[in-house]
Amino acid sequence: METGKRMLTTAAVAVVCAITVLAAPGTAFAAPTPPPPPAPSASADVAPSKDLEAVRKKLDGLYRAAAVATEEYNAAEEKAKQQSTEIVRLAEKIAKGREKLDELKDRAGAAAASQYRGGGLPPEAHLMLSDDPREFLVGAGRIRQGQHATKGLLGEMKRTQEDLEQYAQDADAQWRKLEAGRKAKAEAQKKIEKQIAAAEKVESELEQEERERLAELERRAAEEAQSAWLNSGVLDGVGAEATEQGRKAVAYATAQIGKPYEWGAEGPKTYDCSGLTSQAWRAGGQGIPRTSQEQWKQLTRVAVAEMRPGDLVIYFDDASHVGMYVGDGAIVHAPRPGRAITIAGAGSMPILGVVRPDPNADETSNGDKADEAHKADKSTKKGDSGEKTDAN
Repeated sequence: METGKRMLTTAAVAVVCAITVLAAPGTAFAAPTPPPPPAPSASADVAPSKDLEAVRKKLDGLYRAAAVATEEYNAAEEKAKQQSTEIVRLAEKIAKGREKLDELKDRAGAAAASQYRGGGLPPEAHLMLSDDPREFLVGAGRIRQGQHATKGLLGEMKRTQEDLEQYAQDADAQWRKLEAGRKAKAEAQKKIEKQIAAAEKVESELEQEERERLAELERRAAEEAQSAWLNSGVLDGVGAEATEQGRKAVAYATAQIGKPYEWGAEGPKTYDCSGLTSQAWRAGGQGIPRTSQEQWKQLTRVAVAEMRPGDLVIYFDDASHVGMYVGDGAIVHAPRPGRAITIAGAGSMPILGVVRPDPNADETSNGDKADEAHKADKSTKKGDSGEKTDAN
């Protein structure tokens, strides 16, 4: 793999590349070959102190903890949406059930009133008092029908009442879950704010020169991790083309480059890591889970050696971060608070694995190609037949 492909891609070039590639149908999407990194500043040439390295690790830990809490918050938010939808659905069922029960009660009341108007005697008694044998036989049939109808009415009323009780119990359970989810979301928000505040306090206490050296330390650490990842040969042979949906997802994600990170955000002005990937794939026509953990759990896993642009790279053992692969060993992602959406090396963070939102796209594509080939074959045969007819 060329040396240029082992470097990180700048945001501006990435956007131009995305637009250019998408404009050329059938071309494999790949991140552009990045220019050489700028020479480090004079202050960065100074060997980093152990204290500053400790600060870097502390900040990394704080922001990692904030990322974990952010995904907890996102999960609680997603569950709250689902529970609210379920509560609305149950409320509609309860309303319809009550209407049905009222209708059944009206019908039962009408039957009782009819019996009252008949002198309070049951239909069987009226039948026995009849002197006309024919009327007796006809009446016996009607009585049987009436008994069946009454029995059915009472049974339906009972079932409707039971359904209403079950709906009420389900709704109550959903309310309890919703309340628990709200508490979980509030706790996650406190964790996020606490970790971010602590990180910002640490950064605010640094001098400008120290901030520059810290930024250089972070850059070098990411670059070393990326180089080690690439030198392992993990991407040897990787070059699969993006699917149509994948190209759309990558185009959406790269179009957000430069927009700020914000925890819990799903766009359009700000995003967190999983907010970016979930919205990008929605733009590609494929709904996927909201959080990085659920993306890891629910989406199809693929080997790194088989990944293609549009696949999602999941990071850290707890699956608390995600980026979208764009080709040439690079991802687009929303890093952390205080940073903007950018292109980074896919191996610059510990990779947990890779997942694919559109695993069946290849089958669909192959099926379409087979259909086209079949049509072309039939067309050719028709043409041959026509030529023979003309020859005759």
